[in-house]
Amino acid sequence: MNALNRFADPVYCVVRLVVGLNYACHGSQKLFAFPGGGHGVSGIAFIAGIIELACGLAIAFGLLTRIAAFVASGEMAVAYFMFYVGVVPTAAAKFFPIMNGGELAFVNCWIFFLIVFYGPGRWSVDALLTEGRSTAPASIAVRAGTAET
Repeated sequence: MNALNRFADPVYCVVRLVVGLNYACHGSQKLFAFPGGGHGVSGIAFIAGIIELACGLAIAFGLLTRIAAFVASGEMAVAYFMFYVGVVPTAAAKFFPIMNGGELAFVNCWIFFLIVFYGPGRWSVDALLTEGRSTAPASIAVRAGTAET
């Protein structure tokens, strides 16, 4: 298993890119009817389209990744409970995403939640912007004896 660890960063980058661009496509479809026609943009769909496009691109390229993933995870949770759980009549359909049609929103919510905690990864715009900066708090550096005086 340790032989696969060297691929963790590139694979995470590809997963973040694919999931982010897929999410951005949903927003683009709502706002611009591209690709493949639109769903219409009235009310909450307009707000959802903006969130999906902006957060999807931010997640894909790793810019403000944690914030974008947090907002996207929340949007998917709201979508799941409003449009999938809230509209089905039976308790079983409310409990199982496969029965209420909300499995994409459910899985996206949890993938984005993972990205909130995992962060942007080494291959991201965030990593380029913070290159050379220490991520350790000053108190840890002082205890370790590495603080400059």
